[in-house]
Amino acid sequence: MRQLIKNASILIGGKFQHDLSIRIENQIISAIGNDLPSENIDPNHVLDLKGGYVVPRMIDLQVYGTEGHYFGGDPSVANLAGMEKDLMRQGVGGFLATVATNTNELVFRAIEAAKTYRSQSRGAFLGLHLEGPFLNPLKKGAHPAELIRKASLAEINQWLDRADGTISMMTVAPELQDETVLKNLKDRGVTLSVGHSNATYEQAWDFLNRDVTTATHLFNAMPPLHHREPGLIMAIFEKKSFSSIIPDGIHVSYPMLALAKRELGEKLFLITDAVASASEGVYQHQFKSDHYETPEGILSGSAISLLQGVRNCMQYAGIEPEEAFRMATSIPATVMGLNDIPGEITEGRQAAFLCLDKNFELIKDCLTFTA
Repeated sequence: MRQLIKNASILIGGKFQHDLSIRIENQIISAIGNDLPSENIDPNHVLDLKGGYVVPRMIDLQVYGTEGHYFGGDPSVANLAGMEKDLMRQGVGGFLATVATNTNELVFRAIEAAKTYRSQSRGAFLGLHLEGPFLNPLKKGAHPAELIRKASLAEINQWLDRADGTISMMTVAPELQDETVLKNLKDRGVTLSVGHSNATYEQAWDFLNRDVTTATHLFNAMPPLHHREPGLIMAIFEKKSFSSIIPDGIHVSYPMLALAKRELGEKLFLITDAVASASEGVYQHQFKSDHYETPEGILSGSAISLLQGVRNCMQYAGIEPEEAFRMATSIPATVMGLNDIPGEITEGRQAAFLCLDKNFELIKDCLTFTA
């Protein structure tokens, strides 16, 4: 089958190139250029974007579930499959299914579900992100203090052996962990992120960009900037470490999001930290208009899609569109060491990208929208 998308601004190499067309043959991008001919293509297979956009699929490295498929609280194969389907419909092409501080029994269930599902995945499931339990109870946020603890080398190796490569990222408080534990995690291929941490400026300067290569939800569950105690955030800024941020305007104000972008540039990336309603288990998230809280009123997760987060960056933080999309595509791909971006727009690649209108809303009947 031959298809044609025309009059589009296409994100190629991190830059938008305008007034281009894409020819697709049997789901493979065969040509990209100006005014590609539409001869021998069924008119029903020609999509005129009228100045809309074509972008790669996005990557969310911290998402707990979608409504009806709350993997973080009920880690089953069915919830992982439903979560992947929902996220792909939202324009996500890669995600880490995330589990917060919890019982060993639930973590082991998540590991078993991940091992079973990875051969069934439609390609978007990248592995697990364990946010805890090796955190600092002084910055626990919505995590239960009674389940937070220091990691041991024996326990870490037991988890990693059991996981068989499905644990891709862990959020830890490095200031409380032994160096042997941190080095072992890194050596075994786990991306380490500092989060729910009370690390000092000096402590952070020591572990950042060594064993710990990124930070989790910048500003949240961290000591604030202080003129006499610069702390973790200042170290992240000075070391230019990778860092995620939640762009919902609730976890972090938009002026602070803009500040983080100015300081970190190509090292800042977006996550949703999205959860789902739950009435059982450790985290009984309750939807409150535009976010989630625990029954005690503690902010416990976002309610945005990653694409909404990208639009928020543009609309409220003054971030240019191509930069906002890089924060949800190429930058998280680099964090995880991915060789390519899902749905990258390059000749010879599978046509699995996203089509957006002039308001950066998904065009659900895009010829390449396969979710």
